[in-house]
Amino acid sequence: MNIKKLFVASVKALDLGSALAVRLTKLTGKSKVPIHPKHLLTQKPWFTKYLKSSDIVLDLGCGNGQNSIKASKIVKKVVGLELSGELLNLAKESFGFKRIKNIKFEMGNLEERLKYKDQAFDKVIFLDVLEHLIKRGQALSEAKRVLKNGGLLFLGVPNSETSWKKLQRSVGINSFSDPDHKIEFREGAINNLLNKEGFEIIKFGYGKYDIPARGLVDIIGGFSLYLYRIIDNLRASKAQENPKEASGFEIVAKKI
Repeated sequence: MNIKKLFVASVKALDLGSALAVRLTKLTGKSKVPIHPKHLLTQKPWFTKYLKSSDIVLDLGCGNGQNSIKASKIVKKVVGLELSGELLNLAKESFGFKRIKNIKFEMGNLEERLKYKDQAFDKVIFLDVLEHLIKRGQALSEAKRVLKNGGLLFLGVPNSETSWKKLQRSVGINSFSDPDHKIEFREGAINNLLNKEGFEIIKFGYGKYDIPARGLVDIIGGFSLYLYRIIDNLRASKAQENPKEASGFEIVAKKI
């Protein structure tokens, strides 16, 4: 392995710090359950401004339930669907602490037909999940089926074309930000996929600026949310200045 590749691989290995940061939020008393520090920065994620008090919302691949919990403060009802029993237990534990009544967490496989009726939901949250799936077209088709006509899909996926990811590929290193990812997306590719599956994009936004050693930054968040927020705000500003370097895309799409 040449020196450049060794250096890039060493920096990428620091991403493992994100798993430690999840544990630190509980150990340092920032959360009653272990969650990523990014969930502690705001109670109003980017998609919440599109929610209404009358909405019934489906959170596909809800993970530890943090987005479901935040949506529940605005909407009538949230159903969170997750395949991992471990994450589902964390989600149930989290909303149990908060005594929330309008959430239902259920186990389900997003690569199979969903058990819900046609047009059962006003909005669908689908964040940081599509890239983990093989049957991505089917998952989006199912999201469309269970959405009411004109309903909104909130989709978050990783950007494959940042400078940091290109550097990794240039030295022969897999650039995926998570080893479980099956794909990461160019902007045009995710646009085409959504159009193919019957969605009209009404807002195409960008996540935070992609930087090396994000795991190290997450560890900082495990100890100090104040410093973590400063770094997060800087990353958000940098991504607005240079959207091509955003780590991911934040998309609002309408069922057509």
